[in-house]
Amino acid sequence: MDILVRGIPVQTTESALRDFFKPVLEEFAILIFNCKKTKNKPIAILTIADSAKAELFLKKYSQAQSLVDFEPLLFINKPLKCSAGAYKPDEIILKALRYEEEELLRKANRKARRLPNPDNPPDQPLIVLKRPRLQRAFDFSSLWCGVWDYNGSQAAFAPHFQDTRRGTIMFGKRTLAMVLRADGWVTSTCRVDIPYWSIDTAVTCSQLNKVTFTLKFAPRVYQLQDGLEGLMSGLGISAPNSRRNQRFYRTRVSAIDESHELVISSCFVYQITLSNPADVSKLDFLLRKSPGMPPALSLPTSYTQAYVTFKQDFERLKGLIYAEGQFGSLKYSVKFQLERLARNAYLPPAKVVSLLPTIKRLSGQYGHVRAAMAIRMLSRQIQFPGPHLDPENFDVNYLARELAKNAKDFKIEGSIYDVKTRHNHIALIHRVVITPAGTYLEGPEPEVSNRVLRKYPEHTDHFLRVQFMDEDGDAIRYEPKTSLYEIFHTRFKSVLDGEINIGGHGFQFLGFSHSSLRSQTCWFMSPFVQVNSFIAAPEVIKGLGDFSKIRSPAKCAARIGQAFSDTSGTVTVNEKIITMVKDVFNDQNYIFSDGVGKISYRLLKRVWKEYQQARGQRPTCLQIRFGGAKGVVALDYRLQGEQLVLRPSMVKFHGAGTWNIEICGANFKPLPMYLNRQFIKILEDLGVPDQVFLELQSNMVEQLRRITKSPVNAASFLEHVRVGQATKMPYLVRMLDDLGFSFNEDDFLSHVVEIAALSQLRDIKHRARILVDRGVTLYGIMDETGYLGEDEIYCVIERMGDNGKPKRTVICGGEVIVTRSPAMHPGDVQKARAVDVPEDSPLQALSNVVVFSSRGRRDLPSQLSGGDLDGDLYNVIFDKRLMPRITYMPADYKKVPPLDIGRHVTKQDITDFFIKFMETDQLGRISNIHMQLADRRPNGTRDPDCLKLAEMASTAVDFSKTGIPVDMTQIPRNDMIRPDFMASGPRVIVEKRGAVFQDDEEDDLLDEDDAVGALDPDFKTFRYYESDRVLGQLYRAIDEKKIFQEMQRHALGTKSHLGGLNLMDQVWAYVLRETALIQWEEYKLLARNIKETYESNLLDIMSDYSTHPQYPLSELEVFGGNIIGKNSGAQNRRTKERTMEMNARFERDVTFTVERITQGDDGDRDEALARAIACLAVGMTEARKVGKRVGELRSWKYVAAAVCLREIELFKIRFDPLNRI
Repeated sequence: MDILVRGIPVQTTESALRDFFKPVLEEFAILIFNCKKTKNKPIAILTIADSAKAELFLKKYSQAQSLVDFEPLLFINKPLKCSAGAYKPDEIILKALRYEEEELLRKANRKARRLPNPDNPPDQPLIVLKRPRLQRAFDFSSLWCGVWDYNGSQAAFAPHFQDTRRGTIMFGKRTLAMVLRADGWVTSTCRVDIPYWSIDTAVTCSQLNKVTFTLKFAPRVYQLQDGLEGLMSGLGISAPNSRRNQRFYRTRVSAIDESHELVISSCFVYQITLSNPADVSKLDFLLRKSPGMPPALSLPTSYTQAYVTFKQDFERLKGLIYAEGQFGSLKYSVKFQLERLARNAYLPPAKVVSLLPTIKRLSGQYGHVRAAMAIRMLSRQIQFPGPHLDPENFDVNYLARELAKNAKDFKIEGSIYDVKTRHNHIALIHRVVITPAGTYLEGPEPEVSNRVLRKYPEHTDHFLRVQFMDEDGDAIRYEPKTSLYEIFHTRFKSVLDGEINIGGHGFQFLGFSHSSLRSQTCWFMSPFVQVNSFIAAPEVIKGLGDFSKIRSPAKCAARIGQAFSDTSGTVTVNEKIITMVKDVFNDQNYIFSDGVGKISYRLLKRVWKEYQQARGQRPTCLQIRFGGAKGVVALDYRLQGEQLVLRPSMVKFHGAGTWNIEICGANFKPLPMYLNRQFIKILEDLGVPDQVFLELQSNMVEQLRRITKSPVNAASFLEHVRVGQATKMPYLVRMLDDLGFSFNEDDFLSHVVEIAALSQLRDIKHRARILVDRGVTLYGIMDETGYLGEDEIYCVIERMGDNGKPKRTVICGGEVIVTRSPAMHPGDVQKARAVDVPEDSPLQALSNVVVFSSRGRRDLPSQLSGGDLDGDLYNVIFDKRLMPRITYMPADYKKVPPLDIGRHVTKQDITDFFIKFMETDQLGRISNIHMQLADRRPNGTRDPDCLKLAEMASTAVDFSKTGIPVDMTQIPRNDMIRPDFMASGPRVIVEKRGAVFQDDEEDDLLDEDDAVGALDPDFKTFRYYESDRVLGQLYRAIDEKKIFQEMQRHALGTKSHLGGLNLMDQVWAYVLRETALIQWEEYKLLARNIKETYESNLLDIMSDYSTHPQYPLSELEVFGGNIIGKNSGAQNRRTKERTMEMNARFERDVTFTVERITQGDDGDRDEALARAIACLAVGMTEARKVGKRVGELRSWKYVAAAVCLREIELFKIRFDPLNRI
C-alpha cells in the first residue's frame, strides 16, 4: 500500500525522511518499508507491503481516518499530512519489500534457534528485538598520523602529521569515518574513511584519552564542498535548487593536505584525542561488543618525538642509494627491494638506512640476487608493529640477523630466477602499484614475455608494469555525487606524464596492450644503452613500426599495444615465405575472412618442434602476432614447403623488419562450454524451457555433493577442475584409497577438496556457470575450400580416449547452436547446420576448430555480438534440449570510425585516452542494467530498452579501439531494485580449519542506524526481489552454505579411527615398512634444500598473487588453486585473472620441485625413491616453516607423499618378479 505524505520541507533528503519514519512505523510492527521523496517538492510516498499494518498507521496519523484521536506527525516541528495513495503501488517495490521481510524472518529464526530466548517460546510469533543502542559518534580535538616506533622495550607512537581541527569520528556498519570540520585556517571540511577490515588493531588509552588505529593500507580521503550546501549535506538536508546544476558535493583527494600527502602512503597509524574523557570507555565498549569491529586492545600509549620529518628520512635513503658512492654501487634489483621496504611501510626509512651496511656486506658476500631476495623475504617476516608485539622483532640488530639468515638460506634452484633461466618465454618484471595515496613496489614476478621484452632481454630491469587501483586493491569505483577528477586527472595523470624514480632509474610511460587497458595496467621504461645506442621510450616505439599515419589516439595505442601482448613462443621465418592474399567479401560487402590466414604443414611442423608448449601436442590453429599483423592462421596442407599466408584484414600497421611468428595461443584441445546468466536469459527468451536449465544445474550440484562421499569421485573432480595437477593430488587421493585410507581422514586434504568444490558451487550460484557436456568452445576460422554452404559449419574436436590415444569427433547431423560471449542481444544466439566434409577435403587435417562458411548473405561470426576470426572463441552447443524454438535477427550496428584528432598522435594523447578509459568505462554498469531490466520486462532481452542497452554495450566494447565513449545520457530509466540473483552472497574466509562462511547474522537488518551511511544521503543501497524467471529459480535452488556444510559433515562422518595416529602418520609408517632396505638418510640435506625452496616459492606466491599485498593468500588457496579473496559471491574478473596466473606459477614451481626429487640435481633417476623418502621424512619429522603473517606451512609433506607413493609403485613394478613373467 502507498501512503502519500505531504508538508515535507522541500530541502529534506530521502535519507533523513527514512530515518524519521523508521521508529514511527516500528510502532505498528512495520520493519521494512520504502520511502521515495519527490525532488524539489514537499511530498513523499511510503510503500508498505502489509496493507493491514498500513491502515493501522493511517488510523492514527491520517486526519481523514482519525477524526477524534488525530495525532499529527511532527517533522522538524512541522505537521505532516498522511493519506492513502491514489494509485496502485509499484509491484516491483512490493516484491522487494516482501523479499526483505522474508530475509529478516529467516535470519531472526536462525538466530532464535542458535540463541533461545525464554521470553519468546517456540510456539509464539517471533519477536525481533534490536540490540541496545550504543553511542557511535564521538568528538575529537586533534588527529595525528605516524608510525609505531620503539623506545627500548616499549612501543611508542611517532607522529609525522598533525591536524588540530576539531572533528567527529563515526562508526558505521562496515566503515568508520573521521570528519574534520573547517575552521579559521582551513576553509574546507575533510572526511577520512577507513574500512574495518583494513584495521589491524585499535588501541584505546584511557590515561591520555587517545584512540590509535593501525591500518594495513592508506584510508580514503574526501574534501567536502564549502559553504551552506556542504553543511546542509552533512545534516541530511539539500540546499534549494543547488543540485539541479551541480553533480558533486564531495571530491575524492589523495590526502588531507599537502603535509599529509607526504606521509599518507607510508604512515598507517592514526591517532585521535577524544574531547570527552568519558568517551574512551564508551568507544572501547563499542569496539569490543559490536559485531564486525576491528580487534581492540586497551593499553597505555607512549610517544617518541620525530626530530627529522618522514620525507627527510626518505630523501636521505634515496640519496644514499641513488648517488655514486658507498651504497650507490648496489645493483638496481637490491635498490628496488630497499625502496620497497620504505615505500610499502614495512619499515620506516630511517630503519632501512640503518640496514644499508648489512645489505652492502651481504651483496658482496652472496651476490645481488640473494641480497635482493633476502630483503624481499624480510618483508614477509615483518609483522604490523604495535604496542602488543615484542620490540625485539623490530630491532635493527635482529633485522640484520634475519637478513643474513635469508641470504644464506636462499637457493637459486627452483626460485623465480631459475624459472626465468629454464623458460625462455618467461621474464622477471618489477611491478608498481599507483593508488590515490601512494606509489607501491612489488615483484619481480615471472611474466609471459612479449615482443618488446624479447627484443631487449638483457635490460628487463628497465621495464615496469604499472597498475592503477584503489587503496584496497580494487579498481577505483564510481561513488554517487563524488568527483574523482582529482584522482584521475591530477594524481594518475601526473604519473603517466611524469617519471617514476626507483633506485636512480627514471621510468616513463611506454604503452599498453588491449587486455592490460581493461585491467588499468600499462608499461613504463627507463632509458638504457644497447650496442652504443641510447634506447628510450620513443626509440622503442619507433622500432615497433610506423604509426605516423594514425590519427586516432585509441587506434594508435591499440596498434602499439600489439607488441605488448603476451606471447609464449616465437619461431623465426624467412621473409620470402610470406604471402598476401585478398580478403573474402560478398556482394553486401560483409567480410568472411576477417583476421584469418593460413599456414603450411611444413612450417606448422617446425612450430610444433620449436614452440615449447606445443611439444607433444599438435595444434592445427595458431593465434599469432607477426610484425604489424595479428590474427589466426590455420593449417592448409595444400600449401607447399614453408608458407605463411596473411590477409589485409590481419595487417594493422607496417611493422619493423622482424620475421618472428609470435604465438599468443593455440588450439591444443577443445575447451568446455559453460552457460552463464546472459546465455541463459537469451535462451529462455527464445523458448527454451526452464526445466532444462534446472536439470543441468541439478546434475552439476549433485556431482559436487558426491565428491566427499568417495575418494574416486574426489580424484576425478580434482582432475576435471585441474586442481593439483603438478602436486599429483588426484593420484594421492586414489593411492590413499588403495591403501585403505580416505582423504577425509586428513584435515588439509579434505580442505583442499572442499575449497575447490566451494569455488565451483559459488560460480554456479552467482554466475550461473553451468557446464554443457554436449557443447564445446573453439577458435573460429573460415572455410578456405568453399565447400560449406550458407549457415553451415564444420566442427571437429579431438580428445584423449580411454586408451590414451587421441579420439577425433566431427559434430554433424543436424542443427546446433552457435554463440559467443559476451551475448546481450537475442540475435547473439544463432542456429547452424553442422556437417561433415569429404574425406579428401583439406579441412580433414584440422582439429579443435569450428569452420564457418565463406558464402551467404552475411558471415556468421559477425552476427554473434560482432565477432571476427582473429582469435575469438565460439561456443557450439549440440544438446537438443537447449535448441531455441525461435531465433532473432542478429544485430547489425553501424561501424563507428575511430576518433580522428587531425594530427600526429603524441604520447600525451595516448595517456589522455588511458585516463579517459579508466574514468568512463561503463561496460559493467550497462551489463548490470541490462540484466536488471531483462528480468522485469515481459519480452526480456527482446524489450526495446534491452535492445538499446545491447547496442550501448557494443559501443562500450569498441571504446578501447575507437576512443569514443558510450553516451550514458541515452541509458533507459532504471532504479535501485534488482532481482535476487544479482545479490552478493555470504563472504567466505579461508582459515587453517578450511573455508568458513562469515556469519551473516552479524549484519542485522534491524541494526541501529548506520552513522557513516547517514553522511551520504544520496547513496542508496540496492534492494532485491524474488525473481520468478529461470535465473531466479536457479539461484534459489542452491543454498551454498547448507550444501557446503553437508559436505563438511559427511567428511567428518567418514573419518575412521586410526588408533591415535593421523593419516599422514599411517602413510609414513607404510612407507617405512615398504622401503625398509632403502638407504635414504644421506639425502636428508638435499631434501631440506628442496623443501626450503618449495616453501620460499610458496610464500612468494601467497604474497604476489593476493588481491592486496598486505593480505597474503592462505596456503590452502594456493595449493587448492582457488583465490577465495575478500569478495562475496563468485570471483570478479581481476581475481579470476590472478587465480590463473597464480596456478600457472605454482604448477611451474611444483613441477620443478618434483623433478628435483625424482631426478636429483644431476639427473640420477635411480635414486628417486631414496630422495622421495628423505623428502617425506623431512616433512614428517622436522619442524615446519612458520611465516609470521601466514602461520605454519603444511603442504610440503603432501607433495612429498604423492611422489614417494608413486616411486614405491614404480619400484615394485620394476623389481617384483611377477612383473618379469
